[in-house]
Amino acid sequence: MKNNYLITSLILCVFVLLSSTQTLSQTASKVDHKAWDVLLKKHVDKNGLVAYKEFLNDQDQLTSYLNHLSTNVPDDSWSQKKQLAYYINLYNAATIDLILKNYPVKSIKEIKNPWKTSNIKMGEKYYSLGDIEHKILREMKEPRIHFAINCASYSCPKLLNEAFIASKMEEQLERVTLEFINSDKNDISPENPRLSKIFKWYKKDFIVKGEQGLIAYINKYSNIKIDVNTKVEFMDYDWNLNEME
Repeated sequence: MKNNYLITSLILCVFVLLSSTQTLSQTASKVDHKAWDVLLKKHVDKNGLVAYKEFLNDQDQLTSYLNHLSTNVPDDSWSQKKQLAYYINLYNAATIDLILKNYPVKSIKEIKNPWKTSNIKMGEKYYSLGDIEHKILREMKEPRIHFAINCASYSCPKLLNEAFIASKMEEQLERVTLEFINSDKNDISPENPRLSKIFKWYKKDFIVKGEQGLIAYINKYSNIKIDVNTKVEFMDYDWNLNEME
């Protein structure tokens, strides 16, 4: 009898564990970024500029997508790529939503506390854009997120006109990093490089072989290599709205 009881208990434990794992994996599989992808392709051009006036007509669709993310929150069972897709898309969609709710504006900085206001719902909690960037995305130790998230300004890395998805995450992150570093957002030369202030603000995030190394990191992607002993200057940041003319 005792052996039968132990076997039954073990079977029940395995069943509960399998059911729990299946439920967690189902949560991740429920998240669908297609609606966001459609909106990006419709309202964002290849240069990352946004047709905000036209986007206003689809504000309900954007709200629906944000509600979808709100009710399907990541947990530890999700792969890093799925979490990255979720939080990058959430950050970018919430930024667009913030602009639309305050439109017309000339700059995101015209909005009161744009990165500190906790108005993004995930589950039963509310987060700010700053929370998502600094407390979640940066904690994932993936520096390429700085070229994937967009702050609705000209000097920001461009808003990719497609949703980030787990199956394409590596390719997408490499693409946006290469494009930003070699764009006019930086003025790179071997001896007198002038870089985006993103590299000043987040310098400690750029790691090469386990050590902080800003120039070494940029040289991994730059078409023009910077002398490792040169002094870096930083360009002025243009906070004007990244609006399509």
